[in-house]
Amino acid sequence: MRYIGAAMISVQDVTKAFGPKKLFEDVNVTFSPGRRYGLTGPNGSGKSTFMKILSGDEESDTGSVHRPRRLGILRQDHFKYEGDRVIDVVLAGNSVLWKAMKEKDDILAQGDISEEDGHKLAELEGVIGEEDGYEAEAQAAELLQGLGIENGWHDQPMKSLAGGLKLRVLLAQALFGNPQGLLLDEPTNNLDLESIRWLERFLHDFEGVLVTISHDRHFLNAICTHIADIDYETIIVYTGGYDDMVRQKGQVRNRIESENAEKKKKIEQLQEFVARFSAGTRASQVQSRKGQIQKLKLDDLKRSNIQAPFIKFEVKAPSGKQTLEIRDLEKRFHGNEVIQPITALVTRGEKIAVIGRNAAGKSTLVKLLVGELDPTSGSAKWGHQAVPGYLPQDHAGLIHPGTTAFGWLREQEDKLSNEEISGLLGRMLFSGEERMKPTATLSGGETVRLLLAKLMMDKPNVLVLDEPTNHLDLEAIAALSEGLKRYEGTAIFVTHDQQLVDEVATRIWHVRAGEPVNDFPGTFAEYLEKHPDLAADHR
Repeated sequence: MRYIGAAMISVQDVTKAFGPKKLFEDVNVTFSPGRRYGLTGPNGSGKSTFMKILSGDEESDTGSVHRPRRLGILRQDHFKYEGDRVIDVVLAGNSVLWKAMKEKDDILAQGDISEEDGHKLAELEGVIGEEDGYEAEAQAAELLQGLGIENGWHDQPMKSLAGGLKLRVLLAQALFGNPQGLLLDEPTNNLDLESIRWLERFLHDFEGVLVTISHDRHFLNAICTHIADIDYETIIVYTGGYDDMVRQKGQVRNRIESENAEKKKKIEQLQEFVARFSAGTRASQVQSRKGQIQKLKLDDLKRSNIQAPFIKFEVKAPSGKQTLEIRDLEKRFHGNEVIQPITALVTRGEKIAVIGRNAAGKSTLVKLLVGELDPTSGSAKWGHQAVPGYLPQDHAGLIHPGTTAFGWLREQEDKLSNEEISGLLGRMLFSGEERMKPTATLSGGETVRLLLAKLMMDKPNVLVLDEPTNHLDLEAIAALSEGLKRYEGTAIFVTHDQQLVDEVATRIWHVRAGEPVNDFPGTFAEYLEKHPDLAADHR
């Protein structure tokens, strides 16, 4: 990648509030070239708002932002370029080049070229050459291929692509044109593991300044040199990846809390002395103690806005040893074989991660297992006393409107007391008034947390989860991982979150289009060691 010079992103005295809710105040931070920053904070903390302020898409209440001249921005507007060719959308990422190419095409389309037009063409050719325009299509095609969009799609209009593929094109647009800075809001959304690994390698080679939001912990740990964390109504920059930030943040808070506890104890001792002897003969000593009290001010420790749910999956009754038997299970759609015949035996307590590229058939496989789809041939039979609980990827219609979070959960179970349901909701961050939030207004993350609460309430001995991390923030994903690790039942889960696979899976089902499912009895790390051809895509 040709690099066109260092440029930082500088934020000075930036404040942003929505009504009485203050997101951050008087923020001063510099994002330096050569560094890769993860922008973190829980849902609702203001990450996307701050990113929009950095890009210039939204104004701050106070302060200013200095940006590089050439900034690549991933925006989530999937439908902006519906009539444009996919390759042209990527080329438009370099606005200088794209404008020159369009002007050149317009002049040539006129037919008769005047002397003035000839001078203009020469000028435009200079701009195109300076911007590497003669290699632009090849570079754009390379980006698209790396993100899993094959050559056959490059000349097609954007409207011919599914939503997830449109996002990949927009990501390629942000990466194209040798930007000095990159602002990427959830770049791993709708990317499979192979594409995420490609993106990681690309960003490691990027020499400009990068600021990214992601709910993928492995991605943040893999690429970030620093974490800019939104909390305590400000932004604090930590060195290292996401796990490093969590550790440092905890250490700082624990140190301040410990120091405050020691100061508070000393103040109480001094106050007791002053109270006992203020009316006596030790006036000078009393004044000295009062002076010490004035010096022992407690450090201000604002309340953190980070909250993590407590996810604990229990088993009402264990299943038999043989939990699931799959025999020659196959699925075809319109004559196309999506799932080639698979035979497998799942035993109690296994944790199976279903991985693979988008559209390879992962969701189809788990739908066959839970009976949401009928197989073309073969069977999937649950064993003795196996009771599966299923979380589909598409949540539409699962929680009906017209009630509240508490009311909906109450409808699902009539044996629990109101207090028990309230306690369960509280563990999933629906505390106080949040319990009575109308279901029609639930965010994506709230919907997933409420559906997980139902699974916790039902206590099935098998969990079948299709992309359970979608819409969850980093704290909730970590809690989900911990809950699955401690779960005594059997779990089969589809995910693109490598950290979740690393931490939980004891068995891997790798689904690849046009090939049999690769059933590997071991962890993901062991799987990569046994398959060096795949390891390059996953490191």
